[in-house]
Amino acid sequence: QVRLLESGGGLVQAGGSLRLSCAASGIIFSANTMAWYRQAPGKQRELVATISSGGGTNCADAVKGRFTISRDNAKNTMYLQMNSLKPEDTAVYYCKAIYGNRNYWGQGTQVTVSS
Repeated sequence: QVRLLESGGGLVQAGGSLRLSCAASGIIFSANTMAWYRQAPGKQRELVATISSGGGTNCADAVKGRFTISRDNAKNTMYLQMNSLKPEDTAVYYCKAIYGNRNYWGQGTQVTVSS
């Protein structure tokens, strides 16, 4: 059974930092492209960042220079380091595993940034 478990969310003041983790089980983690998405209240889920099985990364323009995606294949874990947080970063953050036409989602972790 595939499980993706996000952690690390919470309440932080604007300008602060958080590190999200996504622990995976039930998949060959190193073979999967991994991604972080977020969904703010009343808005569609949006892509935040991706990291390929080879370690190549991409970030959405809204978070470039502030967020860093990384992975540790030995720990089957993906991370999202979020710095200089803004109130508009408030959302539920989800991790996603992609392997061919298979997609798996975690349950999400809430990030709230106060002004």
